[in-house]
Amino acid sequence: MRIDIITVLPELLESPLNHSIMKRAQEKGLLQINIIALRKFGLGKSMQIDDYPFGGGAGMVMMAEPLANCIESLQREINYEEVIYLSPDGQTFNQSMANMLSLKGNLLIICGHYKGIDQRIRDHYVTKEISVGDFVLSGGEIAACLLVDAIGRLIPGVLSDETSALFDSFQDNLLAPPVYTRPAEFKGWKVPEILLCGDPKKIEEWRYEQSVNRTMERRPDLLDE
Repeated sequence: MRIDIITVLPELLESPLNHSIMKRAQEKGLLQINIIALRKFGLGKSMQIDDYPFGGGAGMVMMAEPLANCIESLQREINYEEVIYLSPDGQTFNQSMANMLSLKGNLLIICGHYKGIDQRIRDHYVTKEISVGDFVLSGGEIAACLLVDAIGRLIPGVLSDETSALFDSFQDNLLAPPVYTRPAEFKGWKVPEILLCGDPKKIEEWRYEQSVNRTMERRPDLLDE
């Protein structure tokens, strides 16, 4: 899988995407992440990428021309299945969307900055708009890291135990059950006896029951879905 990310601040992406699971995914050749600095497509001697909004108002807007030049340059080499723009007014990202995107071959992510990007880019190039929550970030870079991590870990072979992702929270619209490890007793606090019984069927039933109960208590909206 290949994920290209257009950004004003490449340095914000480099560390999060080059450690831990994402690093191993790239080393295995299962995931290719390319960070594209938009400034290289800036206009004039100052490599300008933003300007004042028409109609006035606070803040700056990422210009259409540098973004269009960047996107078209990439599209001449790669056929993207989705061109994603990260925006507070996009569709809310969830596990189902991560599952769907993990099946794609090539993705392009545009990180907004300032007051956002010229609407014409959204109208003519973007195929999917995604929000990571009902709040505003300084730029799309942190959101892009979130997307890449959530998608990348679902690629077959990325996790050492491929079944692990199947039991994550939000798979099947349920929260994950509580988990325990050694010692079996700590400060007088004991691990539930069922987890020590050695009966996989009973343990699985207990975990499912705990998932349903936890979801009903904390996120009943997931059960409605």
